[in-house]
Amino acid sequence: MERPVAGPPRRRAGGRRDRLPGDDPADPQKNVLKPWQKRSWCLPEVSGEFVWRMEDVLGLYAAPYDPRRPVVGFDEASKELHGEVNPPLPARPGDVARQDYEYTREGTANLFLIVEPLTGLRHLTVTERRTRIDFAHQMRYLCDELYPEAEVIRVVLDNLNTHGPASLYEAFPPEEARRLTERLEFHYTPKHASWLNVAELELSVLARQCLNRRIATREELARVVAAWEAERNAVRAKIVWSFRVAEARVKLAKLYPVGPEETSRTPVSDH
Repeated sequence: MERPVAGPPRRRAGGRRDRLPGDDPADPQKNVLKPWQKRSWCLPEVSGEFVWRMEDVLGLYAAPYDPRRPVVGFDEASKELHGEVNPPLPARPGDVARQDYEYTREGTANLFLIVEPLTGLRHLTVTERRTRIDFAHQMRYLCDELYPEAEVIRVVLDNLNTHGPASLYEAFPPEEARRLTERLEFHYTPKHASWLNVAELELSVLARQCLNRRIATREELARVVAAWEAERNAVRAKIVWSFRVAEARVKLAKLYPVGPEETSRTPVSDH
């Protein structure tokens, strides 16, 4: 396309100038360096510890369904409780709902989540805290209420210091703690790899579908998550995990340590 002849700019009716190619300065390029900007990433260390924990969890997700040995994910999240300073205004014809930007702080609540990816069963509990005692009671509920007929329950969870058999011994008499630990098989995700826990995926869905609003009390929080839980369980919303060990060995090859045998096979340069 040819540029217009040099001279005074042409004008439309009303005195507005036509916008032509080349009239404005070039837009900034997207690849310009911006050293003041940073993004946070989880950078796991290359180690056998990371790899074996990752492959252990991936192997569980690839296993066929076994009602005697169910695989569940367990996780927890904190929810800030916010109240209204002024009552919100509901939507009306021609106008959206309005909410005052100010709010009151009403503390926090904790959410425990148990989810079985292959059956689409999940359970949520709202608590004030997430101590060792709270964790232990969740594990007893898992054994006695959710899976009373299971021989062993395989639980995928992260490395939080409350997540372990010791918490059961702090909460219950030794006979009871032993009874529960014999039915629980803990599988821990690697450090800095919480994406391997299916429960974290379910918590993300919960946050988008249910918790993106102001909730003032633990009682109200318990009501809304119970309704969400019932709806998700009614449709048996499953988690389809397709990432397998074979793919991890290709796509995450940099996370696998190089052993002595592999190193010895590397040709040595003469230069």
